[in-house]
Amino acid sequence: MKYTLLAFALVLVLLFVSVQPGRAQSTSVYIGFGTATDSSNGLAIDTFNTGTFLPTPKMTGLFITLGGEFMFKKHLGFGVETSWRGGKGLYSGLDYRPTFYDFNAIWHPVTKKERIVPVIQGGIGGTKVSYYLNQQFCSVFLGCSSSSGLLGSSSHFQLHAAGGLRLYPKKNVFLEPRLDLRYVPNFFQFGRNIVPEYTINLGYTFGQ
Repeated sequence: MKYTLLAFALVLVLLFVSVQPGRAQSTSVYIGFGTATDSSNGLAIDTFNTGTFLPTPKMTGLFITLGGEFMFKKHLGFGVETSWRGGKGLYSGLDYRPTFYDFNAIWHPVTKKERIVPVIQGGIGGTKVSYYLNQQFCSVFLGCSSSSGLLGSSSHFQLHAAGGLRLYPKKNVFLEPRLDLRYVPNFFQFGRNIVPEYTINLGYTFGQ
């Protein structure tokens, strides 16, 4: 999960910068839960060369999002985030996990002084689909156990756009329902190059 660690590191940098007097309008960090969806590509794959063809899946499941933003002007800022499937899914006999990460320009049409703040994002990033082989081992002494080892991954460029509505029930705490759209060229593992993600973020805003 190196992209998750990268996101954490960048968020910490944003927080450090934000506490310097006069340097930032505000800084926000958030965690979100939702789902990303894509159709199956309709293929069946003989993954283990046994003559048995296994279908490719749709993209579904619970996705976790971590992110942060730095507003260097009242309405304009920069953000970074990563989103990944919380649990592994089944892909033609293998386990798989998709991960998205992106770097965005952010526009707030109104300032955080309001209780409701629309948030519009656009940027670039990457997509990674990692594949794992799940194996089971049995012993008369230890019983049975299973392990999942990384076989490899496929990486893609992505374009990212998102729109959310940030609701502040308290001064600095917010809830943000959000729709993300990711365009992943040649996303052959699934049926579409456009991947929507539906998320509710819980976050905190520092400053302003």
